[in-house]
Amino acid sequence: MIGLTIVWAAGLLASGLRPYDRVTWWMEIAPVLIVLPGLWLMRRRLTDLALALICLHGLVLMLGGAYTYARVPIGHDVQAWLGLARNPYDRFGHFWQGLTPAIVFRELLLRYGRMKLGRLITALVLACCLGVSASYELVEFGAAVALGQGADAFLGTQGDPWDTQWDMLMCLVGAAFALVFLSALHDRALRRLGPCA
Repeated sequence: MIGLTIVWAAGLLASGLRPYDRVTWWMEIAPVLIVLPGLWLMRRRLTDLALALICLHGLVLMLGGAYTYARVPIGHDVQAWLGLARNPYDRFGHFWQGLTPAIVFRELLLRYGRMKLGRLITALVLACCLGVSASYELVEFGAAVALGQGADAFLGTQGDPWDTQWDMLMCLVGAAFALVFLSALHDRALRRLGPCA
């Protein structure tokens, strides 16, 4: 947990020195500031895998906040390499918006909800991740209503009328990826952590 805090503090400092848009930076890094105290409270109750994914997801948010998602340089490189019409970093961020919560929700349901592995837990994890994504899209909607044109950098739609739907799809893809490819690793991490107190 100390390592995560140090990495996030360095990331916040680096991303916040001269962000492209200060208001957008605050909106993008807000989840990091909200989650960090909760992580300290749960520091011995989460697997190392969950904490590592949360750490990486926070860095994805910080990079997006520094440049705004439509201007992240690596996204421009990928856009050029693949001949895409838009910077795909926003899609990458929403992929992580599904991947990380999938492992966290899975962990909470298995350890604290005392659920058994099976289709129900898979369906619940996917539904919870889509709920997070839909909630975030509603926050973006609220920012657009409140800030008008000032919310363009935060929304990052890049002229795509289907941006909200793509964001939610990428969240679902990220969650499914986590369940398919990280569940076995997560099960081992849960066994090492032991039963919840």
